[in-house]
Amino acid sequence: MKSLSAVLITFNEEQDLPACLESLAGVASEIVVVDSASTDKTQEIAARGNAKLSVRAFTDYADQKQAALERATGEWVLSIDADERLSAELASEIKALLSGDPPASGYEIPYAVHFMGQRMRFGGLGCERHVRLFRRTSGRFVGGELHEGLEVSGSIGRLEGRMVHVPYRDLGDYLSKLDRYTTLAAQKRYAQGRRFSPLHHLLPLWELFVRLVLRLGVLDGTPGVAWWGLASFHTWTKFLKLREMGRTGAER
Repeated sequence: MKSLSAVLITFNEEQDLPACLESLAGVASEIVVVDSASTDKTQEIAARGNAKLSVRAFTDYADQKQAALERATGEWVLSIDADERLSAELASEIKALLSGDPPASGYEIPYAVHFMGQRMRFGGLGCERHVRLFRRTSGRFVGGELHEGLEVSGSIGRLEGRMVHVPYRDLGDYLSKLDRYTTLAAQKRYAQGRRFSPLHHLLPLWELFVRLVLRLGVLDGTPGVAWWGLASFHTWTKFLKLREMGRTGAER
């Protein structure tokens, strides 16, 4: 089997990191963790998991993930987040792929997003895919403060086993992350020259209708209604913060 480095960045991930590391056992020959000076037990957990741990001040997501990539030594790299874990099917598929001669330079992995104890199948989440497995010399992270991207030189294949993603443990976890993520999103838009418009009040309502009705998110029951209701509130909060930034800038 060709060598595989799993790379991830962390900050206060003591709740999610153990399951992530456990899912990598027997698949990754090396685990690289770049931590942003966590104040919980994240670094201790990474060390117990035999990860190659380093601490780096956070700049943005792309820089942080690129720093992790540059510390990797495997021929292949799997980019994974602390709140993600390999399903048994995906682990077996990756091992089988790397035991041969993979024809592509990178591979898309389908996602299974879980919320409130249930897999989300509708509203657009059931078909989520991301390139996460790639030849180390063919990939690099690009982007900025909020959403990083992965550029891979060469052809892209597809895997069938799913990555299990549990972005929020419960409603409290969602709300605790809401302020940070909406602030980053508003700052990114403000830096791009975008400004608030009263029409932005309509976007959350439209988004809720599209996700719950047109894309059948309501079929996921209470977790689906909760997810898309919160997502719409997230959108509204983001634009309200953009309005605040515009007013503050104008006063200056």
